[in-house]
Amino acid sequence: MPLPFLTADRAFDEAVDDQALPFDDRDRWRRPYRPGPWRVGAAAILLLLASYVLVAAVIIAAAGTLPAGAVCFALALVVIACALRLLRVGTWVSARGLRKVGFFSTRTAPWEQVVSARTVQQPVRWLGLPRTVQGQALVLVRKDRAPETVPPLMTSHNADFLARPESFDRATDAVEAWAAEYAGRA
Repeated sequence: MPLPFLTADRAFDEAVDDQALPFDDRDRWRRPYRPGPWRVGAAAILLLLASYVLVAAVIIAAAGTLPAGAVCFALALVVIACALRLLRVGTWVSARGLRKVGFFSTRTAPWEQVVSARTVQQPVRWLGLPRTVQGQALVLVRKDRAPETVPPLMTSHNADFLARPESFDRATDAVEAWAAEYAGRA
């Protein structure tokens, strides 16, 4: 079974120096980095919890209370959907624009509205929690918004890049390469 999210880093590792964007189909949305161990671990724990809830749903349904079994089954489906959504969170790029996928919302910026994407040193949230630490953030400079109003696309201390500075540098370089090639085109 092919796992396309595992090929993201490999494609950039194997790319030749003169080819900054090593993908043939640039119209397809793709994340230019692998999901981090914190994100994958949290999703695995949620899927483990969902398996226990599904077993409980079968036991409850076999005991004769079908409505309670259906509620447990629905709860398991919600937990599975949350785990899958957690794995989709991140920054995605294509020839059409740049997409920031959050757990509850998705924002897309067409390349025509993007001036640049750059890495800056600033206080960033640690694993998305209220605590801030000094780190790096990839910020998007847009034509239609002030730079202060645009949240960072990715940070060096989020669930994808915590304790993985090389991956953060590689991912920001990839997004900056997409922005350099496509930003400002009309």
